[in-house]
Amino acid sequence: QVQLVESGGGLVQAGGSLRLSCAASGRTFSSYAMGWFRQAPGKGREFVAATVWTGESTYYKDSVKGRFTISRDNAKNTVYLQMNSLKPEDTAVYYCAAGTVLHVTPYEYNYWGQGTQVTVSS
Repeated sequence: QVQLVESGGGLVQAGGSLRLSCAASGRTFSSYAMGWFRQAPGKGREFVAATVWTGESTYYKDSVKGRFTISRDNAKNTVYLQMNSLKPEDTAVYYCAAGTVLHVTPYEYNYWGQGTQVTVSS
């Protein structure tokens, strides 16, 4: 069982940066792949980034490559999403998720946080 709590969202101007954190409870955190997803109003939940349990392999949505960086600290049971050069279209509720394998499909993830709002003003 893994419980996830996101933090770090907020309001930022276009071009600015935010770092999201996802704190996990549970002794098996380090064995899970971790992903970040987002959901804008009226849209489905979409993949943003993911990393395997070692953190050595990462995968990104094309539109965030070069701007977002996912990382994890297994000693702290935390995964991060550093977001730079933010754009208004990045506005969404951001969720972290834990799954047994790295995947871009939300249905493959077993555990979800409650989400944190990111709003980028133009």
